[in-house]
Amino acid sequence: GESIADAVAAEAGLLGGPVGEAWLGLAAAWQVATQAGAPLAACLRQLAGSFRELGQLHTDLQVALAGPSATARMVAFLPVVGVLLGSLLGFDTLRTLFLTVPGWVCLAGGAALMLAADRWNRWLVRGARARDQTPGLELELTAIAMTGGGSIDRARGLVDAAAERFALRRGHSVAAIEQVLALSQRAGVPAAELLRSEAEQLRRDARSDGQRRAATLGVTLMIPLGVCVLPAFMLIGVVPLLVTVLSSTVLVF
Repeated sequence: GESIADAVAAEAGLLGGPVGEAWLGLAAAWQVATQAGAPLAACLRQLAGSFRELGQLHTDLQVALAGPSATARMVAFLPVVGVLLGSLLGFDTLRTLFLTVPGWVCLAGGAALMLAADRWNRWLVRGARARDQTPGLELELTAIAMTGGGSIDRARGLVDAAAERFALRRGHSVAAIEQVLALSQRAGVPAAELLRSEAEQLRRDARSDGQRRAATLGVTLMIPLGVCVLPAFMLIGVVPLLVTVLSSTVLVF
């Protein structure tokens, strides 16, 4: 006897992440369609098409971020490469690094720089990911509510109640809905079609914005590389090598 919308929302809470948010959107759409008296099958088909577009959006963003993310992980091994290179050249850089005071200073400074670079890179990658996991969802819900034939105020009330009940991220859709509904009243055009068109536009904008952020990420990742990783490479890979060479030279003379 439990509500289907509540059952879907309960499963969504267990999933979490973007998938869980999509299922919460489905629960909200089910509730809105049921309360508005909208044709549920048609609404679910339209919502499924919307979620397919959102899934493609997230896939595109993951592909675009794969290259910059791999670069961030690869440069983290530069200091280790420096130490191995010194050992291959026949210098006891590991002893200098771990058993001498200058080596400890270099190791501590390099480790601090690498930790800062790792956190910096993670922050940049996290900032480049999608900000709104379900762009246009609230417009889709409003379109479903309008399909039921009720008034604009009733449609808004149903969407507000569903968004609050299922803790949906509302984003900046409220202003867009107001503009679309005002245009619909002035032009005498069915509001549901305009709302769905605006939702599609929001998804296209989200895809373009995500691709732009991913392209920018490839450049901004060079900042922690120059500020943190390269100095850490010098401290861990080069300075101990120079200290070892100088020590060997002093002992010879």
